[in-house]
Formats: sequence, structure tokens, C-alpha cells
Amino acid sequence: KNFQVNMRLAVIIEYEGTRYHGFQYQTNASSVQEELENSIERLTGRKTRITAAGRTDAGVHARNQVAAFDTNSDLKTNRIADGMNHYLPEDIVIKKVVQVGKNFDPRRDAKSRVYRYSIFNSNFHSPLKRLYTHCVTGYLDRDLMCEGAKLFLGEHDFSKFAGKVEDNKTTVRMIYRSEWTYERETLTYEVEGNAFLSHQVRRMVGSLLDLGRGNLKLQDVQDLISGEGSARSNSMPARGLCLEKIIYENYCDLTPVN
Repeated sequence: KNFQVNMRLAVIIEYEGTRYHGFQYQTNASSVQEELENSIERLTGRKTRITAAGRTDAGVHARNQVAAFDTNSDLKTNRIADGMNHYLPEDIVIKKVVQVGKNFDPRRDAKSRVYRYSIFNSNFHSPLKRLYTHCVTGYLDRDLMCEGAKLFLGEHDFSKFAGKVEDNKTTVRMIYRSEWTYERETLTYEVEGNAFLSHQVRRMVGSLLDLGRGNLKLQDVQDLISGEGSARSNSMPARGLCLEKIIYENYCDLTPVN
């Protein structure tokens, strides 16, 4: 009997990425995708491939990542969420399951992605925050870092902020929002863009941190964005980065879950 797809589902996922080698399936390393696909198979009895928006790197966290898969299960969406969570490890959870149109593509249909990077600026690290923030000691010029963040707004070629890029793939991205917020020792950088390159956000934060430390000037950051000069952007540790949400215009049911 042939497998008949009768439903396409989107899921909103939260996970702590510390022990995973990123979202995407890898042959010899643990991934969030593998855990999700295993939970679907144990629940429905069928091997299922999922696709996602925002393929996070190793160690990166997510609060509202979106993925989708096809199924012929007759379970209701809330039962699918409960069932998947039953089989998932405690560092991954399905927050919501939504039935979507058969042509829904979580990556291509996304309007934008929002990432957040958290820094703990103190003379000593915080054991309670160590999994989710990067500790930075010493003085940081926060006003200058705010100025630097504004330089990223608009459309730019982010080749100097990218990790490995596939051949013939564009490195041009649009940034809609780029800003710092502060609460005592915690510095939070939030950026929204149409899409991001591998390591892009972590390198953007690295350049802003060097700006705050006095190792780079505003013009150096501008040169990095313009692809000029000899300055380099350092990639920050993965643990401080979190994929906060994926924004869709035409799918109100996929509103991020707090």
C-alpha cells in the first residue's frame, strides 16, 4: 500500500543547542533535526523528513524555530505535539503544531528571521548564565556599540562576515533592525534580517564588541560592511546566540510562542 500524504504540518520548536552540532542532520554527530525526525517516527511509525527555516550552527539555541513535514497521521495537532514531546529529550520541545497548506515552505515563505546575542559584561563569569551568554570582562563603550549597530541597517554584501559559503550563492542580505539593549551587566544584541549567512550574526557581534573595546573604529566596521580595508571580524562563541523567531506574513497561526 502506497504512503498517501494527506496533511502538511508546521511546528514551532524551542531548544537548548549546547549538545547538538546544529539543527541540520549530520551523519556522525547529533542534531536537532535527527531528534525531531526520530520522535515523529516513534509516534507515527513512519520515517519522515522535515525542513526548517534557519539552520542553526553547533551550540546555537532557538526559542521559536519553524519546521514542516508531511504526514498521513490521523492524530489531531495537539496530540501530535504531546506525542512528539513525549519522545523528545528535555532540551527540545514542540511548542505548537499547525496545519498548513501543502505548498508551505518554512524557509522560502519566511519574511524575516530575528536573532539575539547575549553578553554578560562583568569581571567574573556567571555560572547560572554560562550556557546562554558570553562573558566579556573590562569596559565596553556601549554608546559606540549602538552607533556601530546602525551601520548594518539596509542591504549589504556580508561576505566579510560569513563562514563557509556555497559556490555561486549570494552573500547579499537585508537587515531591517540592528540594536543593543542593556540591563545592568547584560548586553543584548537583536538583529532582524531577510536571511543570514553561516556565522554572520556572531561575526557582526564580534566586530561591535571590538568597537566597544576600542580595537576597531566606526570606519573599520563600515569598511568591513563595504568589503574594504584589512580589518577582520571575529566570530563569537555559539552559546550566546539564539534564534528568537521566524516571521511570516501569511501564516498568522505561526506567531511566535512566548
